[in-house]
Amino acid sequence: METATILVADDDTVARELLADALKKEGYAVEAFASGEEIIARGRLGHVDLVLTDIRMGAVDGLTVLREFKRINPDTAVVVLTAFGSLEGAIEAIKQGAYDYLAKPFKKDEITLVVKRSLEHCRLVRENTRFRQESTSQDTWSPLVGSSPAMLEVYKLVARVAENKSTVLLQGESGTGKELIARAIHANGPRRDKPFIPVNCGALPDTLLESEMFGYDKGAFTGAVGIKVGLFESAGGGTLFLDEIGDLGKELQVKLLRVMQDQEVRRVGATTSTKVDVRIIAATNRDLEQLIQEGTFREDLYYRLKVVPIRLPSLAERREDIPMLAQHFLQKYAGGMNRPVRGILPETMAFLVRYGWPGNVRELENVVERAVSLSRGPLLTPDDLPQAICQAAHGETGGKPLCGNSTDEAYLTLEEVEKRHLVCVLKETKGNKVKAAKILGIDRRTLYRMAERFGLDIGEEAEGTEKL
Repeated sequence: METATILVADDDTVARELLADALKKEGYAVEAFASGEEIIARGRLGHVDLVLTDIRMGAVDGLTVLREFKRINPDTAVVVLTAFGSLEGAIEAIKQGAYDYLAKPFKKDEITLVVKRSLEHCRLVRENTRFRQESTSQDTWSPLVGSSPAMLEVYKLVARVAENKSTVLLQGESGTGKELIARAIHANGPRRDKPFIPVNCGALPDTLLESEMFGYDKGAFTGAVGIKVGLFESAGGGTLFLDEIGDLGKELQVKLLRVMQDQEVRRVGATTSTKVDVRIIAATNRDLEQLIQEGTFREDLYYRLKVVPIRLPSLAERREDIPMLAQHFLQKYAGGMNRPVRGILPETMAFLVRYGWPGNVRELENVVERAVSLSRGPLLTPDDLPQAICQAAHGETGGKPLCGNSTDEAYLTLEEVEKRHLVCVLKETKGNKVKAAKILGIDRRTLYRMAERFGLDIGEEAEGTEKL
């Protein structure tokens, strides 16, 4: 594994040398600098994995270093170093994109943990960026959006399975992007130049679906005046995407199983079979194992389909992706509608992140499209959101309006929204900090910092604060 490159900036010679020596002993390639100007100049020369910078230095302070590295190389993780007196500056740095902060004096195990987490975050972001660039260069399918750990795991599976012809079963709630993932698998494999044909197994009655999938011969039934080539044959050499596979009738399940086993398809009314070379990707938002227990889905077909299972996380499981997704959809629809909308207000984004999204990414896309079409200014405001989102937020504010038709004075500040949401999540999880951090899409350390900032006592690291 390649040695990570870490830059350290601190105008305190003793602190700088102690930190650099500690990191070198961990096996990292470390370069130390006495000023913000020097570390920024080094950053312009080449690749850097991690920057640790003191928040208070001479003319060029830690916030300036942070902003410059975000501009030079956004993938570089930045950790700020702070004394107790500059804790507020560290919090401001976190808001501006710093990955974490270290409070002086340092503890060795604390340094090791923060550096490892920062480098892992940096690696995941680079891997996601590389995958998306490689994928986009190969085809024109819509880019996958999101860099959360849950989605990065999906991207890895897509990359691994794309090159072979194994059957894939995509499982996830409605609106999580199953067809998009299926297209990504097809577009990044050797079949990319062949057809990709989607079939909604729940959209047609079984009799019509059978004719669509397998085709029919002349005279097979009343109205069959000619030969119809089915979708299996039409997808020859390519991919057949069977969406909502859980809605497939029992008789069609038997015929699909036979096609998968024999690699042959027989048209309705035909006496001979035709060889087919088709990759099958199936998708469902239903629990197939439960359907097997109920006797409505064949167990043998289930295992034929589940060669490579990929579970797509709900949007609630990847809340950290919501800002990126929302901005992506904003740019998509603002350009398409020729609307002068260029961004989203922080309080508007806070409401989007808090909402439950039962319709997942598809619902978020619809909400952003609606907001863009209704917006009267360059930034999306809470007034541009649907009432359902406003009412969901309203339920957590003790009756104080958050969006909709209200005066500016009635709005909560973003700080108040964050605090109330944190309190709500902690109450719902009965104080379980691991669950709370997972729901909020943050690590436990960040959870403690948020609680400390809001004066909330959640135990362990937060002392001398008000009880929940």
